[in-house]
Amino acid sequence: MTQSKAPFAIAEYEARLAKTRAAMTKAGLDAVFVTDPSNQAWLTGYDGWSFYVHQGVIVTADGPPIWWGRHMDMLGGRRTCWMSHEYIIGYGDHYVQSTEIHPMQDLAARLKERGLERARIGVEMENYYYSAKAHAVLTTEMSDATLVDATALVNWQRLVKSDAEIGFIRKAARISEKVIQTAIARAAPGVRKNDLVADIMHAGITGVADDWGDYPAILPLTPSGLDATAAHLTWDGAPMQTGEATFFELSGCYRRYHAPLCRTIYLGTPPDDMRRVEAAQMEGIEAGLNAARAGNRTCDIANAFMAVMGKHGIERSGRMGYPIGLSYPPDWGERTASIRTEDQTVLQAGMIFHFMPALWMDTWGLETTETILIREDGAAETLCDVERKLFVKD
Repeated sequence: MTQSKAPFAIAEYEARLAKTRAAMTKAGLDAVFVTDPSNQAWLTGYDGWSFYVHQGVIVTADGPPIWWGRHMDMLGGRRTCWMSHEYIIGYGDHYVQSTEIHPMQDLAARLKERGLERARIGVEMENYYYSAKAHAVLTTEMSDATLVDATALVNWQRLVKSDAEIGFIRKAARISEKVIQTAIARAAPGVRKNDLVADIMHAGITGVADDWGDYPAILPLTPSGLDATAAHLTWDGAPMQTGEATFFELSGCYRRYHAPLCRTIYLGTPPDDMRRVEAAQMEGIEAGLNAARAGNRTCDIANAFMAVMGKHGIERSGRMGYPIGLSYPPDWGERTASIRTEDQTVLQAGMIFHFMPALWMDTWGLETTETILIREDGAAETLCDVERKLFVKD
């Protein structure tokens, strides 16, 4: 086998395969077909902007995984996957966006070639890149097989990070620091938001020293004023104004690994109610971090934060974080556990979360967040080093 440009040692990928196969055995699956680009990369190292066409990874009970996709992207697989070329296969361009034939017909033929025509095969039903049409065609073509929903089967194996992955996320955290510091330094009345975002993206892609920046799974979220009462707005060409708060929800990215970080800046003198909420939020974050310990549950983090909010008479609902790591657009979350009051996931050393207890009020928003690592002992480690406060430019 040749490692090519895959970012980790083959032993790392073999350990990931072993975890995945254990989960497959527990679920009674003979094979899984993985379409989530993050899961594909985690299992094979594949890295390319080709997830707009049908592609995926086949994992069976033994042997290397098989990356399957468009022929021209198969060549990218040979450059980025750790497996030898025989495990990287492609279909012809005549399948692409055709109304007469579908790539899943090619996939079905490949599965049958490998003796899986009557197998129990897991597919990621709740995934951005596995369409209803794809499932319908594959079901028809594999009529003697049993297709089973295996959504997040691989995602859950990614929850506890290896030492090598943690090293990559620490590099991403250094880039996140640079990105947030750039945003804060550049923000000023009259600065057009698109110009500010251009500086943010330049800082992120430039990276830190030899650690180059990759594109993040989520574009910069930088709403100001009333726009900041909403969670997921991006930017426009309007100038920043005195008397408005702007939150920056950003992440550095290194080799597809993220370390999200949010901070808020106010241009002018913040109103008293914002200062009061800021103080409560800082207290709540400290309480949440103290609860983020191995052996506790994700709900314990949420409940610790919510208890402080209740004490201060601040209403807040919804989840307050999620696991992060290797991701592709449109989301840097791993879509498994959540930091919310009803989630019972037990925290283990090596888990990494974006602790995201943002507050969106009637006329402004206040986002202050941390990427946190669950340690063997003690409270969680915050991986980014940027002062935790509301930044103010008078």
